[in-house]
Amino acid sequence: MKFGGGHRPLRDKVADELRRQIINGEYEAGHRLTEERLAEDFGVSRNPVREAIRVLEAEGFLIVQPRRSALVASVAVRDMEDLFEVRLSLEMLAARLAAQRASDDGTLERLIAEAKETGDEAVLATLNTRFHAMVCALSGNALLTSLMERLYNRMQWVYRQNVRERAPHSWAEHERLAKAIKAGDAEAAANAAREHVLAARASALPQSH
Repeated sequence: MKFGGGHRPLRDKVADELRRQIINGEYEAGHRLTEERLAEDFGVSRNPVREAIRVLEAEGFLIVQPRRSALVASVAVRDMEDLFEVRLSLEMLAARLAAQRASDDGTLERLIAEAKETGDEAVLATLNTRFHAMVCALSGNALLTSLMERLYNRMQWVYRQNVRERAPHSWAEHERLAKAIKAGDAEAAANAAREHVLAARASALPQSH
């Protein structure tokens, strides 16, 4: 893969593509990545690769090894538990505010319709993130939107672990949430968001209580 022009640093472009590949399962947990091979694959020097690896290490996607290599991390149970605790509060708030403030433009319904028409797991994961981002946008709270944006990569990574089993249930839950927001029912929207996050948590952490 060769990166074209643009104003973004090569480090960011490499990090974005490598993150995408890890999230989509192209590199599985435990896979060893070397600076040399990544530089060759991306058609860049080792320096932006090294910087990108540091970025993804900080985000929890990679575990840096000696001799300029890294291992793809697994999604740790403790990290997932932390993620769902934060998601529960933020997504309930976003749903409640969206129902109170949003003017319905049909965006949520269009995303749901797109999801029903595709069987591509990577597309479903992307649409899932877009749906949650749109609920936040409809909340009208810029700080809440900013906080949620920091979670999307991890949310997508977790979602991809069991998207095949989870997706039909997930999008039915999205549909209930979208209907509550459209109806302007803040409590129903918050409850739909709560049920959705708890169901996602139970699917990702089936042994947890």
